[in-house]
Amino acid sequence: MNVDELVCFYHELSLESVARLPEFYSRDAWFKDPFNEVRGVAALQRIFEHMFRQVAEPRFVITEQVVAENGAMLVWEFFYRVRLWGKGEVQVMRGVSHLQFDDQGKVCYHRDYWDTGEELYMKLPVLGTLMRGLRRALAA
Repeated sequence: MNVDELVCFYHELSLESVARLPEFYSRDAWFKDPFNEVRGVAALQRIFEHMFRQVAEPRFVITEQVVAENGAMLVWEFFYRVRLWGKGEVQVMRGVSHLQFDDQGKVCYHRDYWDTGEELYMKLPVLGTLMRGLRRALAA
């Protein structure tokens, strides 16, 4: 796997380029994040297509990479705008992807790690206010 090509793919990811996932992922690739666990590149394509319907201007920036012979860790920032809240301001979510490659050099294992509380729930209008209040109360 040429990790630089994969990073470039993610930097340029668009609704149209989701169709290119089979170039980088094996047909039966396994994917897991805090909300999804699927097997198969077609299922992964549906997750990315759903992302483009839910948020405006989604964009990944890989800020760091650790590459081994059969895998990689990619540290990323995900920028997006939410249509229903956030006043249209750019939001950012930070996380890490653990990837493993098969014998053909394609991603066969993709696990995303990110903190749903800090990176998502704290930003929601009502829930975020409650969570920040609870955090302050516990710190006092």
